[in-house]
Amino acid sequence: MALPGWTVYLLCIALICGGVYICRVFKCARKSAWKNSRIAKLMARTEKPLFWIAYSLYTRTRLGYIFHKRQMRKARERFPAGHSRTQPTIINGIKIIPVPILSDNYSYVVIDTASNMAVVVDPADPQPVQACLEEEGVALQAVLCTHKHWDHSGGNRALKRRYRSCRVYGNAMDNIPGLTHPLSDKDTIEFGTRLHFRAFYTPGHTVGHMIYLLDGRAIGGPSSLFSGDLVFLSGCGRMFEGNASTMLSSLDTVGSLNDETLLWPGHEYAEDNLMFAAEVEPCNVVREQKLQWVLQQRGQRLCTCPSTLAEEKQYNPFLRSHSQDLHQALGLQQKQDEDWTSYRARVLEELRRRKDIYKDR
Repeated sequence: MALPGWTVYLLCIALICGGVYICRVFKCARKSAWKNSRIAKLMARTEKPLFWIAYSLYTRTRLGYIFHKRQMRKARERFPAGHSRTQPTIINGIKIIPVPILSDNYSYVVIDTASNMAVVVDPADPQPVQACLEEEGVALQAVLCTHKHWDHSGGNRALKRRYRSCRVYGNAMDNIPGLTHPLSDKDTIEFGTRLHFRAFYTPGHTVGHMIYLLDGRAIGGPSSLFSGDLVFLSGCGRMFEGNASTMLSSLDTVGSLNDETLLWPGHEYAEDNLMFAAEVEPCNVVREQKLQWVLQQRGQRLCTCPSTLAEEKQYNPFLRSHSQDLHQALGLQQKQDEDWTSYRARVLEELRRRKDIYKDR
């Protein structure tokens, strides 16, 4: 979820909201930061609760959806053909199409070409997603929603109205718009004989965040992970509704998957993430090689996904909290009475803190 626009916009509304509601939100305030304006940076440094007022309005009220619709209109005007140029990936008759939406999001249309069944992941803007479905001539079976933020869930209801038999999957704890089929950790979802997904509960970014693994065994190829805002190419999402220990557990879920798994993230953050990774691991050769490739891709506005988990484990600092080189770069040491998992959580917390500061520059 991109912060700079909606925080300032909704803060203006928050300042005129009733005192009772504001007091309720204050109780939920947690640590975070956002970027760009001087006011925003000041609030980030002093951890004022105004950010959390805006966040609560964005996630819990219709004001968030109104703002999301405004962002959709602006993005359609600025990027009529999408923010990036994408190409489908075909794996033994399964076609995965990244659909660029908003300013840097991706939705994904996953098609079994043998049956013309389709599933959509995180359709924030229903218009380009529907255009893709119609161009491919496929029947939408379901929406797989990773989390509640409007830039991932904003098109759920519109697609449900357009395709009456469409089911909407997600975690009930996250108040997913249009949810029809609540999921729990490790639930399986099957569409026909080849589209087999497993959902993993991965809280941290939000309290009910889920990721979806398309099982490669059913198609004789690599699996595909649709990671929402948990993991990006060389990055991870902000911890809006969880602490570092919670996020570490979710990231370890990703780290436990097969190295050949393809990673399909929710945002085009590759260049910024790799530039940050260069600051914390400047001698990482694999990271430098990936950065040069990403710079070439982005110079032509080309999509940078998918990567593989094998790659990510080599250069994504948020999947490398075990790395001694990273510990040295961060100036951290394990305390005498600190267990390994707690230490790794502290490493992750420091990484996320530095990434937030890096984004504020």
